[in-house]
Amino acid sequence: MKKEGKPVPKNIEKMEAMAKAFSGEGAMPKLDFDNTEIAFAHLSDKELKKAAWLFGLMNKHWLVGIGSKLGIAAIRLHLPFVESIVKNTIYEQFCGGTTLLECQPTINRLKERNTFTILDYGAEGKTTEEDFNLTMNETIRAIEFASQNDAIPVVSTKITGLARNELLEIMGKGVALTDKQRQEYQYVLKRLDAICHVARDRKVGVFFDAEESWYQDAIDYLVNSMMSRYNQENVVVYNTFQMYRSDRLKYLRESYEVAKRTGYKLGAKLVRGAYMEKERDRAADQSYPSPILPDKQAVDAAFNEGIRFCVEYYKDIASCNASHNQESAMLQAELIAKNNIPKAHPHLNFCQLYGMSDNLTFNLAAAGYNVAKYVPYGPVRDVVPYLIRRAQENSSVTGDMGREYALVHEEMKRRGLA
Repeated sequence: MKKEGKPVPKNIEKMEAMAKAFSGEGAMPKLDFDNTEIAFAHLSDKELKKAAWLFGLMNKHWLVGIGSKLGIAAIRLHLPFVESIVKNTIYEQFCGGTTLLECQPTINRLKERNTFTILDYGAEGKTTEEDFNLTMNETIRAIEFASQNDAIPVVSTKITGLARNELLEIMGKGVALTDKQRQEYQYVLKRLDAICHVARDRKVGVFFDAEESWYQDAIDYLVNSMMSRYNQENVVVYNTFQMYRSDRLKYLRESYEVAKRTGYKLGAKLVRGAYMEKERDRAADQSYPSPILPDKQAVDAAFNEGIRFCVEYYKDIASCNASHNQESAMLQAELIAKNNIPKAHPHLNFCQLYGMSDNLTFNLAAAGYNVAKYVPYGPVRDVVPYLIRRAQENSSVTGDMGREYALVHEEMKRRGLA
């Protein structure tokens, strides 16, 4: 991801220089997502076997379900042996480390594969002003850390780690705030402004994650406020669009029009979405129409149309295709080629979660595209909710686990290990 390019801006000169170094001058290998040799070149035989074992366990949906409940309970009870088990298995697979410095070997390893790092402090769903300020300070520390490292163009954060959920929900309803709530809202604005101000000065991008729909209206408002202030020249602030929502493609287009009319550049990270069951269950319980598209085909169509839109208007939209979908990744690569856009253009980026979809990440990197890994970090107990979601997303119910295991197993066969 270049400064204004790789998954997000990081000092245009610095990121463009790095992208050129990543790309090299010679011919790039043809983009082939089935190339497991490139996908897993960073893993030793021992590491590959461990990944196969872990994905094999995660393929058992019943085990993931039981393990998720027991894991959360055990962590809350501060059982030390459980934390150690988590850290040496699922945490090691999906997280960079417990601290920024502990992430450095992971960052270096990704850089060796021409892949950038997006740092994500794993804390979320906090409830006190003290917690919110700790998250703000940790995010600013991550930005400062990133500013000293060419391989980290972007830092990601969640507004639910910076503001109370109930306040966000009230804001989203558009009702008048009480005096106390207005004061609380001002504190939230100050935290966001502090983060974005440092990010602009340090030439590091900031991704603000999307969350549940009943919080998202407030999140959109807050992030748009930051974009209008800090995206005047380069894209520093990025909103996240969950394309499984029936209104997001329209909202993406509207966001672009507002940015053009108001005089700033749009930062857009496109994801499919992470709260489908929760969204549908709540809609059913409260008797309102589900905000989620009816099926996977509709979601895929909306996501891919969003990609087409971002590529078409790439000069004014800095985007990140944050997807594990092979078709969507190939679509963006093909559109870049069709429109004769430089592969390393700072406004066109790809990103996958650390520990997943290495066949996409490292084959894109080898072919010269801007690609990054989303690397969560933080104390094990604070990151457990994130890890539980990763385990559930990779279970046999979604089919992701079968894909990940099949790719790892294919590489094991290629190496003569299976």
